[in-house]
Amino acid sequence: MRIPSPGVETLEAAREQAWSMPIEDINVTHWDLWENGVAGPYFERLRAEDPVHFHRHSHNGPFWSITRHADIMHVDTHHKQFSSEGSIVLLDQPEDFPLAQFIAMDPPRHDEQRNTVAPVVAPRNLAALEATLRERVVNILDGLPEGEPFNWVDAVSIELTTQMLATLFDFPFEQRRKLTRWSDVATGGPETGVVSSREQARAELQECLEVFTALREERAKRPPAPDLVSMLAHGPSTRNMPPMEYLGNLILLIVGGNDTTRNSISGGVLALNRFPDEFAKLRANPGLIRNLVAEIIRWQTPLAYMRRTATEDVEVGGKLIREGDKVAMWYYSGNRDEDVFDDPEVLKVDRSNARHHVAFGYGIHRCMGNRLAEMQLRVLWEELLPRFKRIEVVGEPVRIRSNFINGYSELPVVLERA
Repeated sequence: MRIPSPGVETLEAAREQAWSMPIEDINVTHWDLWENGVAGPYFERLRAEDPVHFHRHSHNGPFWSITRHADIMHVDTHHKQFSSEGSIVLLDQPEDFPLAQFIAMDPPRHDEQRNTVAPVVAPRNLAALEATLRERVVNILDGLPEGEPFNWVDAVSIELTTQMLATLFDFPFEQRRKLTRWSDVATGGPETGVVSSREQARAELQECLEVFTALREERAKRPPAPDLVSMLAHGPSTRNMPPMEYLGNLILLIVGGNDTTRNSISGGVLALNRFPDEFAKLRANPGLIRNLVAEIIRWQTPLAYMRRTATEDVEVGGKLIREGDKVAMWYYSGNRDEDVFDDPEVLKVDRSNARHHVAFGYGIHRCMGNRLAEMQLRVLWEELLPRFKRIEVVGEPVRIRSNFINGYSELPVVLERA
């Protein structure tokens, strides 16, 4: 099996390679593309020439890439033909450490388990959380240094989302950074540098299970409460979950509440530095913040793809996908589809159809916490704009080495207060 290495570090080099190499050699899962932020040209080529593309060779075996907006929506809304059962990533679940989670289930189990925890992000609960969120945003922003470089990812993106996660789980607040660590471990293997071995990863996730098992036992003895652990402890379809299924759903909720929002918080600052005219437009009209939030999520697309498995022979985009084939819906590519978004690589604060993005997915698996993510971004920018005259990125971002989580570990910035 030959898996070609991109060997490119700049967007210009990636564009030249993407349009000159044999299309059958394109491997959009190669981590170098994502770590260097140069995956875009390869998807541009696939959308133009082979939007439903079969990759014969990859680290995780053969699979189909779905790269256009319309085809992604078709696959995502036909869950009977394209199953989520087993895994939402191209790597199959290891038999000796399977993490069952409702996002990787089909109805009716998916619906039963999702509905158990969905009330935590119901409109009434979000409205009650907003005042707490705003107070925390203000405290974080007012505590930032001025005139000296610091890592925006750690000081703002991670801190804000981890505080919110601790609230949603009613997790010990002083231990909240454990949630961040478990999220990173769950989405990054030894190849990413997050852990040194798979054994270390499993040991740390086992610690996560032990901590949350104790919390579940404690909450089960109390009356039901509006936090995620209590909901899982009292829900008829979740209270007797076996340990690995409980852990799988915990990881799903932690990652869903952490990685997506934190990487959009960082991505928005990066994008508005790259497009200063758009930042000026936002400053002149803060009423654009709600639209900005949707546009940041489109531009960043914090989860690059979701995997499905064909349950029958089915045609998509003129290609016959066989029963059992793996299918990757590349949300990142759909959000850059030129047929839907003009100048898709540019963040436009007043983009009229920004909310048409597919970053949250569609159909029964649409992101449960999408409104919470939008609220965190909205409140952050509402408080950030009047406080700072300048938010300058002063170095290259350090990206996460992953083809699933599209995000950052470092973003050096310098602030100037208004």
